[in-house]
Amino acid sequence: MNKMRANPVRTATARVLVIVALLAGALYAGFPILWMISSSLKSNTEIFAYPPRLIGETVSFGAYLAVLTNSEKARFFVNSYLVALLVTLATLVVGSLAGYSFSRYQFLLKHPLNMLIIGIQAVPPITLLIPYFSLIVTLQLFNTYTALVLTYMVFTLPYAIIMMTGYFNTLPKELDEAVMMDGGSRFVALWRVLIPISLPGLVSTGIYTFMQAWNEFLFALTLTKTMDLRTVPVGIALLMGQHSYEWNEMMAMSVLGCLPVLILFLFFQRYFIAGMTAGSVKG
Repeated sequence: MNKMRANPVRTATARVLVIVALLAGALYAGFPILWMISSSLKSNTEIFAYPPRLIGETVSFGAYLAVLTNSEKARFFVNSYLVALLVTLATLVVGSLAGYSFSRYQFLLKHPLNMLIIGIQAVPPITLLIPYFSLIVTLQLFNTYTALVLTYMVFTLPYAIIMMTGYFNTLPKELDEAVMMDGGSRFVALWRVLIPISLPGLVSTGIYTFMQAWNEFLFALTLTKTMDLRTVPVGIALLMGQHSYEWNEMMAMSVLGCLPVLILFLFFQRYFIAGMTAGSVKG
């Protein structure tokens, strides 16, 4: 039976339409980013010039210099990096241990605990703001890095546990048994064998956790009061003064705030995609 040959004109037309649709979608999604970058290179008056222009009459990096040379604003970035890295490290350690336990052990209340972990993700964080604020004040942790790290982990750990459990489920249990037959313990099997081959799962979980901690605004604003503990999202909001807004500095700080996440995706995209899809193979 002869196969019907595709109409070359129809194939070319469909390909062009797909390309046009993708370009339109990319422009729609990317235009706010282009405008943010453009505004960071303008003065405040040029930002509101009419008709609006993507490229101003003069290109100035003054907003970036104002942000990077100001010790108070630079401290926002230091705080965000410190908190995000601590949260990511602690979440990966605890999430790996918990994920391994859920994957390899059968214990009392395992399934209810699984449902509880999944259910926590369905709770809007804003509903927990007042209880957490009261708890942090009671524990005398208000306005400390510890308060931010512990609070963020409440929201990052459920995802990490679910991801790592799914990833460990894809690894054969014979790996653990081989290590124990050689005299090793389960702890040795986890850290010497499973963790090294679980790099995609760890990277995807780490990127997600870092993004959550880096972008969080509500708890960072509520649980800190001094400028030396404010993070980047709060710092951007603080640029909105009582009588004037430093729009170009806000845009410059927003661009600088996007860079860490962008760099993470550029360098670890392959691991991120592999880790996100691995857990769906076997639950």
